[in-house]
Amino acid sequence: MKASRFYKRRRFFLLSVLFILFLCVLASINEVRFENLLRFGRLCSLSSILSNNLSQLYTSSIQDSNSSSDEVRILIGILTLPDQYPRRHFLRMIYGTQSLVGAKVDVKFVFCNLTKEDQKVLVALEIMRFDDIIILNCTENMNKGKTYAYFSSLPELFNSTADDRPYPPYHYVMKSDDDTYIRLGSLVDSLRPLPREDLYYGYVIPCESMDPFVRYMSGMGYLVSWDITEWIRESDIPKKHMEGPEDMVFGNWLKEGSRGKNRYNAKWSMYNYPDPPTKCTHELWPNTVAVHLLKNQDNWVRTLKYFNVTDNLKSSKLYHIP
Repeated sequence: MKASRFYKRRRFFLLSVLFILFLCVLASINEVRFENLLRFGRLCSLSSILSNNLSQLYTSSIQDSNSSSDEVRILIGILTLPDQYPRRHFLRMIYGTQSLVGAKVDVKFVFCNLTKEDQKVLVALEIMRFDDIIILNCTENMNKGKTYAYFSSLPELFNSTADDRPYPPYHYVMKSDDDTYIRLGSLVDSLRPLPREDLYYGYVIPCESMDPFVRYMSGMGYLVSWDITEWIRESDIPKKHMEGPEDMVFGNWLKEGSRGKNRYNAKWSMYNYPDPPTKCTHELWPNTVAVHLLKNQDNWVRTLKYFNVTDNLKSSKLYHIP
């Protein structure tokens, strides 16, 4: 009887030990499986995050690439004189309040070397505040090489070997007068369908002609593609012919060098102010790129009022303008 009980207890003990060992083995196996599952889950989650980020990065790159390829880059050089401080400040307001989409337009004021002590101080302050002035290495003039100095200097001033800078730095370069009002949005819209190489754009002279190959573009504001500025810098043709009406001389350079084969006559979107009326003028109208000969404040005010340039003025308690 005692022996029977002893064997029963021994068997129970052995079974208990085996059962405990089984539970331990089972727990160990489950722990390994759980860790593997957990790691797998983490890997799946990480893979999903990386996949999403890569997808977003790819999408962003495509969008950035498209936007940069569609962007029109224009440099407008307004040829003026160092002492024309009020005119420059006024034009900064005119161009600084025009908004653009899908385009970059830089407006710079261009003149020759400073000759007075007050210019060295006042112009330096302008540069520190606005950074929109180009001082050429020349003696101030209108028809003796200033235009050549402007265009020929641009490749050296703006070309860059940096990887983050686009080439060309500007698709188009414009020369304009400080009595010309340019509507930047209209200018950009007119350029979008045009070639970005070997382009010569402006108001063709003589006034009666609509053929851009007849003579040359008016000095009120003419534009060329960047490759022409590089040609002007490298060619001997402009260097030999600098004196004379600057717009006519410029046109002669292109004719002699067989450049500007792509030409666009912006007439009558570009025109002279209508008062006094001449064969080169017409009344202000909506399809305007540029108005020339704004010689006084009344002409400017009438022009700006016609184009409703202050319509976006926000209301405020600080002022009341009826």
